[in-house]
Amino acid sequence: MNHCHRLFAAASLSLLALGGCSSISSPPRTQPAAQAFGWGFSAKARQAAAAKFGPAPLRAGAYVWPAGKANGPTDVVISLSSQMAYVYRGGQLVAASTISSGKPGADTPVGHFPILQKNRHHRSNRYSNAPMPFMQRLTWRGVALHGGELPGYPASHGCIRLPMKFAEKLFAATALGSNVYVED
Repeated sequence: MNHCHRLFAAASLSLLALGGCSSISSPPRTQPAAQAFGWGFSAKARQAAAAKFGPAPLRAGAYVWPAGKANGPTDVVISLSSQMAYVYRGGQLVAASTISSGKPGADTPVGHFPILQKNRHHRSNRYSNAPMPFMQRLTWRGVALHGGELPGYPASHGCIRLPMKFAEKLFAATALGSNVYVED
C-alpha cells in the first residue's frame, strides 16, 4: 500500500462522512465494505506475497516474517476469502500469515478499521474470560486481532485469530491508529 492509496482511502471516507445527513454528529465506527471503494488490497497483497515469499500457500497456523528493517507506518490487509493477513511497513510487504476469522453467523465485518486499543494480556468480556493475547481492538463491539487457534477455516466469534508468534510480532509493529483493511 503506498501513500497515494492511503490518501485516497482517507479522502473517500472523509467525503462519505461529510456528504451524509447533517443530523449525524460523527461517522460510524465501522466503515462501509472495502469493495465499495474498489480498494482491491487483498488481491494485490496475494500477488505481492507470491512474488516475495513464493507461490506455495501457507498451511493453517503458518506465517512468514523474514528478518529485515522496514520503516514507516504499519498497515494490515486481511483477506477473509483466502483467510490471510498481510503486513506492510512504509508501503512495503513485510509479512504474511494465515488467519481464522468469524464463523458463519458471527461474520467478521469488512471495512477500514484503525487500531483502537492494544492489550498484551487481554481476556474476553463476552466469552467466558477467554484469553485474547496480543489483542488489538478494531471495533468497540469486540472485534479484534489476537493470537489464537487456527483450524484452517473461519471459526471465531468475529475476531481475527492469528498464529501466536505472528500476533506478538504484529503487536510490536503496530501503533494505536494503524490501519487495518478487512476485505471479503
